[in-house]
Amino acid sequence: MSMMEYLAYAAFGLYLFLIVAGGLAAVLSKNLIRSLVGLIMTLFGVAGMYFLMSAPFIALMQILIYVGAVSVLIFFAIMLTRAPGGESGIEGSTPKALKRGLLALATALMPAVILGAIIIRKTPETLPLKPETALTVLGEFLTGPFALSFELISVVLFVAMAGAVLLGFERRKSE
Repeated sequence: MSMMEYLAYAAFGLYLFLIVAGGLAAVLSKNLIRSLVGLIMTLFGVAGMYFLMSAPFIALMQILIYVGAVSVLIFFAIMLTRAPGGESGIEGSTPKALKRGLLALATALMPAVILGAIIIRKTPETLPLKPETALTVLGEFLTGPFALSFELISVVLFVAMAGAVLLGFERRKSE
């Protein structure tokens, strides 16, 4: 194996670690801000995987849209709608919480086991890579027939932000 292959495997391992650790932090943390940091870490790992697949445009859009805009939006929603007493009353280590945790783990592992078994039984054929598309051509293509989609994404983000601000103001009025 060449040095570049070793570096690719190391980068894959790093990004995989970011995805798994960030996902676990997002799911298991009782603090909403720490959960958001875990989500951001996971999204950076996914962007790294896109870089490994030679898709830098999609990786940068992942960082720009999800890590940048959506994470900031979620952060504002958390800050504006947060209960004054702190976090919600999540149960500790009661038997009911342990049972729910085991059921959640089983539910999360079931699709991975099923898909893994399918892939092991019938490995899909590899497809040859298509020639790379220049970013200018891709940009012209996306802003042509899909310009409305890009505009609707900004409207959705704006409506979500306005809703979060409205909820925050309504909550403060009632206190």
